[in-house]
Amino acid sequence: MIVVDGRTSDKSVSDFANLEEILTAIMASDEMKDRVITDVLVDGAAFSEIYPHQAEDMDSASITSVEIRSVPSAQMAASIAAEMEKVARMMAGAAREIARLFREASDSVALELLQDLLDVTRDFLNMIDTLCKEHASRIPDGYQDKTQKLADMLSEMTDVLGNADWILLADMLEYDFQPLCEEWLEICRSLHAELEEAAK
Repeated sequence: MIVVDGRTSDKSVSDFANLEEILTAIMASDEMKDRVITDVLVDGAAFSEIYPHQAEDMDSASITSVEIRSVPSAQMAASIAAEMEKVARMMAGAAREIARLFREASDSVALELLQDLLDVTRDFLNMIDTLCKEHASRIPDGYQDKTQKLADMLSEMTDVLGNADWILLADMLEYDFQPLCEEWLEICRSLHAELEEAAK
């Protein structure tokens, strides 16, 4: 039995060789247009892949039921947008903490945290860009300018990192990067409000 958002599908588990084929077929169906899968339950137990294409290794003969839950993509986009303000606040707080560690000569800890911050910042920019391009009807005011400033800041920080100038890096984090993260809060709020309205 295959259940999609509470409705029993006309497709059967035995129609497919494995779980990946089931998921691919359901995702390609008209009922999943503009929707995002949030949960997959196999025989009542939550399933998520531990390694790529793990679903392909799950033979359909060993499966009795598959339940798929989804939400409209617009609703998912609004939910993600709601988290972006928290991420911007976290980035600002991390910049402050890393600057303090550099000034206290705790370089190894600071460098480890800085790498995490750089990764999070890149992910933040990519996610905001995706939300704006794919879900927003208009780009928030100041978005392009602040995106460029943050991208330039990442590039500058990477250069300074290469020169091992920890005090300059601490200054950049505290006096340039942190205020820039705080400037993003309004853009995140604006984007969230728009996407939440669109999801209604």
